[in-house]
Amino acid sequence: MRIDILTLFPEMMEAVLSESIIGRARKSGKVTINCVNIRDFTRDKHRRVDDYPYGGGRGMLMQAEPIYEAYKSVCAEGETPPLIYMSPQGQTLTQDMAHELSGLSHMVVLCGHYEGVDERALMITHAREISIGDYVLTGGELPALVLCDAVCRLLPGVLKDDESFLKESHQGGLLEYPQYTRPEEYMGMRVPDVLLSGHHENVEKWRREQSLERTRDKRPDLYEKYMGDRKDAK
Repeated sequence: MRIDILTLFPEMMEAVLSESIIGRARKSGKVTINCVNIRDFTRDKHRRVDDYPYGGGRGMLMQAEPIYEAYKSVCAEGETPPLIYMSPQGQTLTQDMAHELSGLSHMVVLCGHYEGVDERALMITHAREISIGDYVLTGGELPALVLCDAVCRLLPGVLKDDESFLKESHQGGLLEYPQYTRPEEYMGMRVPDVLLSGHHENVEKWRREQSLERTRDKRPDLYEKYMGDRKDAK
């Protein structure tokens, strides 16, 4: 998979994307991630990419032209990879969406700044808007990193165990069960006996029960949806 990130702060992005699991995946060739500086595509001698919004208002807007030129620079001849704009107005990122995006061969991610971007940049590129939550950040770089992490870890070979994500929170609609490691007792709290029993069937049953209980208590919205989907499937 190839991901091109259009940003005003490529060094910031590289600092994160070069570390840990994604960094190793890039080095091994399992994913290609390029950070493209939008300022390289402005015609302004001061490398400005923003201007005042028509109609007045606070703040500045990123201009359409440098964004579109940056997008075109990462497109092969005849190719129009989907452009994703990280925006608080977008559809909220979910695990299902991450799975969907992980099936792409190429995607472009746009990081906005200031008060946003000229609407024409989104219209020309047919941008899809995605949000990581109902709050506002100073720029799209952090959301873009979240998106890349969520997508890249689902690519074949990125995780040591390609099936490890199948039992994680939000996979299958439930939160993950509690987990423990050594020592068996810490500050008077013991690891549940069932996890020490070696009885795999009982362990799986306990984990299933815990996932249901945790989802019901912590995310009743997810629990109701999960139970409703099961009823509908019958």
